[in-house]
Order: sequence, then structure tokens, then C-alpha cells
Amino acid sequence: MILIPARIGSSRLPGKPLADIGGKPMICRVLEVAQAADLGPVAVATDDATIAEVVRAAGGQAVMTDPNLPSGSDRIWQALCQLDPHETYCRVINLQGDLPELDPAALRVLDQVLLESGSDLATLVCPADASEASQPQLVKAVVSWAQPTQGQALYFSRAPVPHGSDHYWHHIGIYGWSRTALARFVALPPSPLEQTEKLEQLRALEAGMQIAVAPLDSAPPGIDTQADLDAARARVARTGDS
Repeated sequence: MILIPARIGSSRLPGKPLADIGGKPMICRVLEVAQAADLGPVAVATDDATIAEVVRAAGGQAVMTDPNLPSGSDRIWQALCQLDPHETYCRVINLQGDLPELDPAALRVLDQVLLESGSDLATLVCPADASEASQPQLVKAVVSWAQPTQGQALYFSRAPVPHGSDHYWHHIGIYGWSRTALARFVALPPSPLEQTEKLEQLRALEAGMQIAVAPLDSAPPGIDTQADLDAARARVARTGDS
């Protein structure tokens, strides 16, 4: 199952999920990415009735969640409990609602590494150079690679880590969860390292959870600012992608 958390509030780009990209709201483009991955049911978990209406008008499924939930992980857990109370699905992917250009194959890679590793959760990374690693908004992952296509996360930071490296890993904030691990995670209080770095995934590591990691060649373009949105619109206009 793939769940897409979508909040209407955004300090840097208000109303972001509804932003038009080539004639479609961004949330509908992300919905199409999730559906194309063909990994089971897909739903948008939102705190906003307008987002829900737009998703349903596009033929998708939307679930209303508490607007006071502190994170996307809490939002997808609440949605999962509503959609699947009998626990039919044991794995769930948390897909960010601001990745309209993600290759659906990346979601299949994520699900595969979660399943094969037997870890509590899984995530994705891609290579980053020293210039990129110096940017605090780009989260870095420290990974122990057991094999080229699968590793284990040791730490995540906004600092360029590991120190002295000339090769860094950019963390792509998409997660695959085992259902039991997600239930445990949302019941935990924020951890000290999580609060220091402002990175939710550190709560899982501090709780002793294993995070499997799979590499991608490059990061999908995310949309956080008006400049990001303008760039996405220009790319869609060039390719004629409707």
C-alpha cells in the first residue's frame, strides 16, 4: 500500500499540493506516480477537504486525517488504520506529496529492499558531491553497504558527514515501513537526536530500528519553493507531459 500525506499548510509555498503543473494539481501527479508503481492500493492522507475533493475528482482515494498531527508518519498511520483496520497489508510506503516527477520504479526498488532486508523500514539515497553536501537543507545519510544495492543507515545529518569523505549520500525522504515498525514509531516520543537535527528518522535509529537503504542514480526534483515549482512547470512544458 502507498499512502501520500498532503497538508494544505506550507510556510514556503502555501497550498502546495494544489499547485498547477501542466494543467494538473501537483497532488494528482504524485497520485499517478504511486498508481503506476503497481504496489497495491494508493490513497492520499490529508487534513484539507479541498485536497480530498481534488483527489476524488481525479479518481483517487482520499482519507481525512487530524489537522493537528505532528508529522507525515502520524498522518499515514492514522490513514492506514482507517483504510485497513483488519491489517491486510503488512508494508506501507510513505510517499511525499511534493515529488511529482518521481520515477515509479523507485517505489518498487524501495519496496523490494524493505522486503528483502527484513528491516523495520527502508529508504533511498543518491550520490552527492562536496558542494551539495555542504548545504544543510540537503540531508546526508551515513550508510554501511553490505552490497552495492543494499545497505544499512548508520546516521542522518544536515552536516556533511562522514567527515573527510569525498563521496556523500543524499537522503531521499521516501520511506517503506513494516506495519509493526510504523505502529511502534508513532507511539515513541521525539528523540534527542531527532530534536537536535530536526530529522524524524533519527527517532527510529535511536530506538534501535534498522533502516535499510537502496541507492538511486539521482534524486527526483522536489518542490519546496516557488522557484522549484516554476522549474517543474518549465520541464513539463518542454516535454509536453500531460
